[in-house]
Amino acid sequence: MDVTALLLADSRFPGGGHVHSGGLEEAVARKLITVERDLPEFLHGRLWTVGLMAASFAAAAAHAARRGVHSGYWRRLDAELDARTPSVAQREASRAQGRGTARAGRIAWPAVAELLAVTPRPHHPIITGALAGAGGSLPRDAALAVAYLAVSGPASAAVRLLGFDPLHVNAMVARLAPALEAVADEAAVTAGADPSELPAPGAPALDLLAEAHLRHHKEEVRLFAS
Repeated sequence: MDVTALLLADSRFPGGGHVHSGGLEEAVARKLITVERDLPEFLHGRLWTVGLMAASFAAAAAHAARRGVHSGYWRRLDAELDARTPSVAQREASRAQGRGTARAGRIAWPAVAELLAVTPRPHHPIITGALAGAGGSLPRDAALAVAYLAVSGPASAAVRLLGFDPLHVNAMVARLAPALEAVADEAAVTAGADPSELPAPGAPALDLLAEAHLRHHKEEVRLFAS
């Protein structure tokens, strides 16, 4: 992974990702995750569903940014990710993170101006991939950064919500390294495909958790926005 992708994957990047748990908070509220041994399965499932999809769109966006595509491509890419995200709550969370990432990233990588002109509230994987590509990252690097964020965010949330040992949780993420590499490889293969042909793995359970979290977030104080 190159420096630009590393910057985007860094938890200190000011994109607002720290306020999103990726469904982990609702899973905790429903007592689906109560002890540390419950967490690896959640992270693995998230990586190979929404993580793979996000990584694929990030790779496509990086590939497009490196080629300098026209604005119509960005509209199509945005619409295709919308179509693959049936949960309104998931779509809003993605766009909220995308907006924060765009605000921070466009200062360093202004080449994404055309994307933001047509999609001012871009999905998080798309703007992250575009920023990576604008900074010179290969599609696989962009995919790996986004795949990592798909599990590191929920892992960090587990520490904050349940007080899990951060050393143990970090080890769980480290053990996902082969899977992260495999997801990045799979995403990179489709980077140059037509947007309509990008992967569309489903995660109905995560969709339901996101919708439930959105309802409960309006009724009571929650630590995370999603």
